[in-house]
Amino acid sequence: MSEQDGEITMGEPGKYVVAGLGSVVESEFASVAVTLDERGNSTRLRLTDLRTGRQRHLDALELEAIIWLSEGHLTDLLDPSHDRWRE
Repeated sequence: MSEQDGEITMGEPGKYVVAGLGSVVESEFASVAVTLDERGNSTRLRLTDLRTGRQRHLDALELEAIIWLSEGHLTDLLDPSHDRWRE
């Protein structure tokens, strides 16, 4: 399959890649494609929500900030009623 196809390539059991978007990390609640974007001044992690197509790029400082979040802050961040499900 070519990258322009936008098709899913099956890899190891339970793992797959969406052409042009990257490897997929998913659970029963979310499905996200993950890849490294090296086009800017520094390498960033590109995340794509496969349900909505929304993308976010995270640099090293942003990723480290996630690692250092307290459990309470992380719990608030994961609550979809804060941002995702608002009209």
